[in-house]
Amino acid sequence: MQQFTEHQIDGVVVVSAVGALDMLTAPRLQEVISTALDRRPSGLVVDLTAVDFLGSAGMQVLMTTRKQLEGTVRFAVVADGPATSRPLKITGIADYVDLFSTLDVALHNLAG
Repeated sequence: MQQFTEHQIDGVVVVSAVGALDMLTAPRLQEVISTALDRRPSGLVVDLTAVDFLGSAGMQVLMTTRKQLEGTVRFAVVADGPATSRPLKITGIADYVDLFSTLDVALHNLAG
């Protein structure tokens, strides 16, 4: 099974991750995000719904992406539950990255 998938919904690219997001898999996530951004989408959503472990390397990718996009492309992260939203809140990343509990809510927010 592919760990990272990507699709487009109304000009917004959604990158979905599955499984563990750690120092082994984070570089691949960064590649998928960079490739998606080359197409100049109106927004980017990283969907962590199916992630069962979010390590510091994965969180670093989110912060790097946010800095890279600052003011150019709207960016959101879907994370709900102890494996993903909790570490993002504890580390303070949730203060810098727009965090949503579902993909629908994130897409609705970016469309607004």
